Amino acid sequence: MRTEKDTLGEVKLPDDVYYGAQTGRAVENFRISNLKLPRRFIRAQGVVKLAAARANGSLGLLDRKRSGAIEKAAGEVMRGMHDAHFVVDVYQAGAGTSQNMNANEIIANRAIELLGGKRGDYSLVHPNDHVNMAQSTNDTIPTSIYISALEAVREGLLPALERMKETLAEKSVEFDGIVKAGRTHLQDAVPMRLGQEFGGYASAVKNDIARISGASGSLLYLPVGGNALGTGINAKPGFRSRVIREIRKITGIRFESCENPFEGIQNVNPALQLSASLRGLSVTLIKIANDIRLLSSGPRTGFAELKLPAVQPGSSIMPGKVNPVMAEMLNMICFQVMGNDTAIAYAAQASQLELNVMMPVIAYNLLSSLDILANGINAFTEKCLWGIEADAERCKFFADTSLAIATALNPVIGYSNAAGVSKEAYMTGKSVKQVVVEKGLLKQKEADRLLDPLRLTGK
Repeated sequence: MRTEKDTLGEVKLPDDVYYGAQTGRAVENFRISNLKLPRRFIRAQGVVKLAAARANGSLGLLDRKRSGAIEKAAGEVMRGMHDAHFVVDVYQAGAGTSQNMNANEIIANRAIELLGGKRGDYSLVHPNDHVNMAQSTNDTIPTSIYISALEAVREGLLPALERMKETLAEKSVEFDGIVKAGRTHLQDAVPMRLGQEFGGYASAVKNDIARISGASGSLLYLPVGGNALGTGINAKPGFRSRVIREIRKITGIRFESCENPFEGIQNVNPALQLSASLRGLSVTLIKIANDIRLLSSGPRTGFAELKLPAVQPGSSIMPGKVNPVMAEMLNMICFQVMGNDTAIAYAAQASQLELNVMMPVIAYNLLSSLDILANGINAFTEKCLWGIEADAERCKFFADTSLAIATALNPVIGYSNAAGVSKEAYMTGKSVKQVVVEKGLLKQKEADRLLDPLRLTGK
């Protein structure tokens, strides 16, 4: 064990940990969930600390040896070499002070080692004075949220959605010649092509890609350099622009300083905006997953228009049963994302005066949503959408027997007569075409032309 001190007194720590006294207190104080902020967030903290060390070094506030050690330690944090030492629970000190100090202490103690010292010898590198120089929890935590969330969107979610959209578009082409009955209110409606239905799904995903891309654009504007409130206290002139420049170099993303650092620290609205777009995506995905579950229902007693890939047995008691498990999985993910969005909305509205103190739970829920959506969409696309097959004969049967095909008779025999034909067809079990010819309302040839399901599906 080693003993470290903070402003409240002494704290005993295991010799082999890189974190220090404030983290040690947080571990004792916040034994809540055993949930930690994820890898992407820790990487983003490393990005911020590396960029700040470079900026302060270029301004002459850190000597080259100390700056170099901090930069190397921060780089190791970025690469995940010290993740085991990020031990603070998600439900922790407001604003993420414990999380920020966890990073500061790990980087400081690793930098001390690199300089030949022993952990805890903060005369060499101090967590607050050197690693946290010109920074505050209040500007580094939202900055880390935005960096990690934007990287998650660009590297994970958007590529997954693009693959899904392309797969749905390919299925739209594959199924374009298959005529089926449309359905509204879960009742028979006019004919359509299965390809048109899948084309609608592809277009819906395309629209969500655009909405998420637009919402994630607000993450480009970082409050780092505003320090505690936005005044930039204890930061040398030029620090703000330099730290942003360094973050750009490290991430390859064109981040900018937020227009008003006071607003940027008071609120976490970019995270709220992105989460709202994920909620909207979830609505779209639930609709698609539910449709696929319905259209594949059966195989004997349901719609059975689609055949899904069998990826695992569906029942522990009913032999041979196969369930739409990938669609069910996607639904559960989307329900969780909607719950996460509710937590984020409540946490975002909890901003008071100069600061939002609920940022750790915002970070955790937002990054969780991005992660499970990307993984779930990839799995659904690969193990369900790619292998979907259509039962063309089943689709044709429903298209031919749908009573709603009588809609095509409205311009010729009028709505009332068409309704009568539809009702008689239902009561007698005959087709609409058979009834309209038997009643003398149309000749056979004209009925064949007007009631051709494929013609009725448009272009």
